[in-house]
Amino acid sequence: MSRITLTLPDGSNRHYKSGITPNQVASDIAPSLGKKAISAWVNETHWDLQWPITENSTIAINTMKDDKPALELIRHDLAHIMARAVQTIWPSVKVTIGPIIKDGWYYDFDRAEPFTPEDLDVIEKKMREIINLRDLVKTEIWTRDHAIKHYEDNGESYKVELIEAIPGDEPLRMYWHGDWQDLCRGPHLQHTGMVPADGFKLMSIAGAYWRGNSDNKMLQRIYGVAFANKENLKKHLLFLEEAQKRDHRKLGKEMSLFHMQEEAPGMIFWHPNGWTIYRKLQEYMQRKLDRSSYLEVKTPQVVDRKLWEASGHWDKYQENMFIVEVDEDGAREKRTNALKPMNCPCHVQIYNQGLKSYRDLPLRMAEFGSCHRYEPSGAMHGIMRVRGFVQDDAHIFCTESQIESETKEFISLLSQVYRDLGFEKFHIKFSDRPEKRSGDDSVWDKAESALLQATEAANCQYELNPGEGAFYGPKLEFVLTDAIGREWQCGTLQVDFVLPERLDAHYVNENGAKQRPVLLHRAILGSFERFIGILLEENSGKMPLWLAPQQVAIASIITDANEYIDEICKKLFKEDIRIVSDKRNEKIGYKIREHSLAKVPIILAVGEQEVTNQTVAIRRLGDKKTEIMPLEDFIKLIKKEAQPPDLSQ
Repeated sequence: MSRITLTLPDGSNRHYKSGITPNQVASDIAPSLGKKAISAWVNETHWDLQWPITENSTIAINTMKDDKPALELIRHDLAHIMARAVQTIWPSVKVTIGPIIKDGWYYDFDRAEPFTPEDLDVIEKKMREIINLRDLVKTEIWTRDHAIKHYEDNGESYKVELIEAIPGDEPLRMYWHGDWQDLCRGPHLQHTGMVPADGFKLMSIAGAYWRGNSDNKMLQRIYGVAFANKENLKKHLLFLEEAQKRDHRKLGKEMSLFHMQEEAPGMIFWHPNGWTIYRKLQEYMQRKLDRSSYLEVKTPQVVDRKLWEASGHWDKYQENMFIVEVDEDGAREKRTNALKPMNCPCHVQIYNQGLKSYRDLPLRMAEFGSCHRYEPSGAMHGIMRVRGFVQDDAHIFCTESQIESETKEFISLLSQVYRDLGFEKFHIKFSDRPEKRSGDDSVWDKAESALLQATEAANCQYELNPGEGAFYGPKLEFVLTDAIGREWQCGTLQVDFVLPERLDAHYVNENGAKQRPVLLHRAILGSFERFIGILLEENSGKMPLWLAPQQVAIASIITDANEYIDEICKKLFKEDIRIVSDKRNEKIGYKIREHSLAKVPIILAVGEQEVTNQTVAIRRLGDKKTEIMPLEDFIKLIKKEAQPPDLSQ
């Protein structure tokens, strides 16, 4: 048998017979390592301990101390253990697929009766019994005919369908967890006892169409989360509890900000309170753009397919576009239009009106552009992911030599905005060419090189995000970290050499010759809808005073205070303070609780003493202390505090 060379992480080499397994290598390095090993990296591929190695390779042995592979294996094994538990309890249940996902896994089942929350407790108990059995995990490769016959004999029609969809040259790997078996690529742990019995929890049940196709049968999906130990699981559950409290959908209802309904899927009905937040955020952004020499424009919602064909969107993005067909007077055929999914082709049309000189560049064109994109119903999530939204969109037409300075300017502006909105931290991802793209490799080489150089010149650290660029150019993605550690991709900057060529944009250079501009696509918030959702969750609904829908609630303690409350309201209205007057015949404690639930930042309680002394009793949201202050002093204070950050600095 031939021999192979394996290179260890320290650079040393070991020589073995071809076909040796990582488990044997680990035991050869040290018997204790063989017992602790869970998997290996072989040529940077995650490798099961039982899989043979047949060529010269690099190898690194993983143990439970290696977080990434350990969590992958724990979650993958738990998917199998859960399926085994379900079929042990209910033998007639059919199994389908069970992949790992962020923080855990899910498995889809075909069962006549619906699972209940009580069933999850029963399944969990059985899973722990299986873990305690410490059953060995074995892997085998089967022929296609053998595998199909096995599943047909066991009535597992979903597995047969999966096998038939696997390319003919791909090996069919089977895993046995004790006496329970599943089709799986692996890898897996050495035995069920290696799974932390106190590190997982079954979370929820949901419906899911087989293979994501609504024409197929609806299955039942059980979700679970898993971590390396009980402490990390507890932290995660506390995180989920906190995230649930901050859920923008819950807050939107409590604060009467917006709602959504079946007749307009993925579209938002903004209530007065929510629309106030929206308007104030847009006004702030408009001021920032005005000061940064952006020219604001407005472009049509419905545009003929000819423009989308010319831009490349019809070919690359049509599946996400809403198509509109109309009968034009006298036309033999219907005219095909589309609701715009993005603003860039329309901005180029404005740029192309009139001759441009190099002296006109950079030209920064902004639009709060209303866009529509088709999102599958299962992908939509409150106002975070919708079908109708408004981008704080802008396009910078510039020369190649201006890419660096414009990138610096943009990152500086973005940083200011994020700080003003309460986000001190963000990081950058560099996304390069996707498989589905326009333009040849030489154009992409130039665009990627220019954006990388500009990012480095701006002294910005970044991480690579391979293959995630736009179809017309590479991009920087700006990712915020919120108060509980979640990440949100919001801002973006894209370098585009393709669209100016496709849409025949040009300028006259210093030598009087026509030249293509570079197009920088950029956004800071991304979409207003999504960013407002992020702000709500970041602040638990307690919006900064300048963004709060109602800034002050004035509540009477006695009816004799009503006239004084009217006087306070008039004075605050003159200062553009948003107020709610509460003169209901209710106890003051009830009123305070109600306005606190509505997240009004400041509540003024007005009784006999306040009327007599011309004062107000101030209670701030989240603070049980009350501060007494003369009315005129309070008006000066609130006027200053209510200023947007760009006006108060």
